[in-house]
Formats: sequence, C-alpha cells, structure tokens
Amino acid sequence: MRQGEVWEELDKVIKQEQVDLVVIGTHGRVGIRKLILGSAAEQIFRHADCMVLTVGPGASPEAPIDSHRSIRPFLFATDFGVASLHALPFAMSSANRFGAKLALLYVVPEVVTVHDGWCTASDVIRAREDIRRANLHRLEELLSQNIELKITPECCVEFGEPDEMILRTAASSKADVIIMGLHRSAHIGTASHMPWATAYNVVRRANCSVLTVRS
Repeated sequence: MRQGEVWEELDKVIKQEQVDLVVIGTHGRVGIRKLILGSAAEQIFRHADCMVLTVGPGASPEAPIDSHRSIRPFLFATDFGVASLHALPFAMSSANRFGAKLALLYVVPEVVTVHDGWCTASDVIRAREDIRRANLHRLEELLSQNIELKITPECCVEFGEPDEMILRTAASSKADVIIMGLHRSAHIGTASHMPWATAYNVVRRANCSVLTVRS
C-alpha cells in the first residue's frame, strides 16, 4: 500500500524489487474524459523500463498460462523502428516459452506511391503487391537475425491505419496477446492525455492483453 502519485510510487517499487513485468488493467477512457483525466495505465507503460502487460476492458478473462484450451498465436506488431527491434527478442522468447506461434505484422499506410503521371488501377495493385513482397522479405530477415522459434512463424503485411489493422489482425487470428515496442519520448506526460496514440488505442480496444516493451 502506497500513498501518492501512481507512477511515482510504482516506479519506486519497480526499482526496489527489480521488477521484470508489471501487470495492469485500464478503463480505456476516451474523448473528453481521456483528455482531462489522462490514463494511469498509459502513463505506466510509457514510463516503465520493464515490460508491461496491460489488460483492457475488452480482453478475454481467460489466460493462456492456466487455461486448458490450446494457446493461440502471439501477434507482434512492428514498424521496423528501433523500439520494435528491441522488443522482437522478447516476443520470440515469449512465444517459445509458451509454445505459441508468433505472427509478425507490419502495416503500410493506405496511400501507395506510384510513378508520376497517369496510372491504371492495375498499376496501383502491382505497386501494392511489390510493397507487400518487399516488406514480407524484411519481416523474414528480422526473424533470421534472432533466436530460433520452436513453431514456424507467420509474416503478414496489411494496408491501412496501424491501430485498426493491428486490432483486426488480432481479432481474426484470435491472438492471445499483442506485443509492441514503444519509443522513449520526452513528452510522455502529454502523450498519456492524447486520444489518438496508437498504443493506447490498441490497448483499450483489444480483445486480448497487450504486452509493451519500451526501448
């Protein structure tokens, strides 16, 4: 039991006990309530140097660690940035630890760049397929540079808004957990009040838990 600001007191406990993982729940506030009150959960997973497992209001109450059902895939969402590269080994080792299949997802912005000038619908389709193949190759290269997975992984490239496609992929694959790397930010306090943050949107709407690893 502690008294004071949530993050300040939790940070002391994390350092004192050398915590490896923090598990928290969130109400998933949106709109004006989010802007005014912020999110204690988001403040924690954006500050903490250890891994944070956040359980949103839509997450399944069943946990893979003690459930009799078969373990569903772990979904790792990446943007190929430094934070994602830092988080990938954690995702791979977690999948091995629980005997789960790891699915890697990269989301390409919906706008597809083609050569200047007139182009047909077929040109756009070909450009999208070229982009898809190139990024699938990047995902496969990431896997080859890390530890070996016990179960053959799956690589996926989608087009659209990152948070929407992460949530849609997690739902369609019935993922047990979504794993994401987070960047360090000089404006964490402000970020926890922003309603458009991708990580927070995923956490509050996911039908599974979300594991975040900060670089």
